[in-house]
Amino acid sequence: MSRILKNYWKILPDFYWSSILLRVPLATLFITSGLNKLPYHAEDGMGLGLPALVWLLVIVSEIGSGVGLIVGGLTTLPRIRDNALLAGLGDMLTRFSGIVMCCVITGIIWTVLKPDNLWQFITTDYLHFSLWVGGLYFALRGNWAVRATQLNSN
Repeated sequence: MSRILKNYWKILPDFYWSSILLRVPLATLFITSGLNKLPYHAEDGMGLGLPALVWLLVIVSEIGSGVGLIVGGLTTLPRIRDNALLAGLGDMLTRFSGIVMCCVITGIIWTVLKPDNLWQFITTDYLHFSLWVGGLYFALRGNWAVRATQLNSN
């Protein structure tokens, strides 16, 4: 059975761009959300009960995590992922961007949405739940294409 599975993974095509299908819309949403908060006005954050520094951190985190997710994805390109240092940095950038996305969405859930319970949030707010799960996916998975290539080459 182990031999069958090993051969199965070798026959599958290497479509390393598949994660882009998830990265681009998620990153675009975060980048545009951050850019829509510019120019920076501390009063905008205070309207949501956030101090000026936290509001600035939200803007930087949204834009930075979106850009980081795209740049991290570019390190899965064949010539770049062959360089162990760049591949490792790209994986770390992808994971860090996913963690930041989860933090931003968790902040929105706690400070703005304030749902009564988890089930209510999951069943009524598909957008924020999907964004949170998307960030969590990249935080936990990183650049799986790079890791899969490294495992197959051993």
